[in-house]
Amino acid sequence: MQAVGRLLARVPSSVSIARAAVSAPCRGVHVEARLAELGYELPQPGAPKGSYVLCTRSGNHLFLAGHLPMALDGTLTKGKVGQDLTVEDGAKAAELVALNILATLKAELGDLDRVKQVVKIVGFVNCVDGFTEQPQVINGLSNFLGDVLGDAGVHARSAVGTNALPLNVSVECEAIVAFE
Repeated sequence: MQAVGRLLARVPSSVSIARAAVSAPCRGVHVEARLAELGYELPQPGAPKGSYVLCTRSGNHLFLAGHLPMALDGTLTKGKVGQDLTVEDGAKAAELVALNILATLKAELGDLDRVKQVVKIVGFVNCVDGFTEQPQVINGLSNFLGDVLGDAGVHARSAVGTNALPLNVSVECEAIVAFE
């Protein structure tokens, strides 16, 4: 958790984030128990929306395709951040993406405790021209993974704005994850 604390210490205090993650115990608790403790349930892994697979393996790394902000009932968070959605709405959508990434990892690994490290996240934000708060939107995913996985959830990341995403979703993220 020290890595999460260092990460959060670099974030300006004006940014609304879950600073409680620094004090939350994580790796001593099974990941799925931690999710339940936080009041979350994993959705069923989504189906690919094209000619690809959700996850491929290479050695002890998983490469996850872009995941979407899909709620438990299957609805997607849609719209442009800065027009249809606020930064906070976008961050909530990114949190949903994190849950969907965890669902794919659970399906692939059988046990989320096998996640050794979230290595890299690439996050795309469907936003209006001139929007510059992509990092704050993708923080929804980053903070959630840190809260749930502890140090194993701290990752390198890119947060990119785009004029459109498939199905008009607000956020899409892909991941590289090391496992044991």
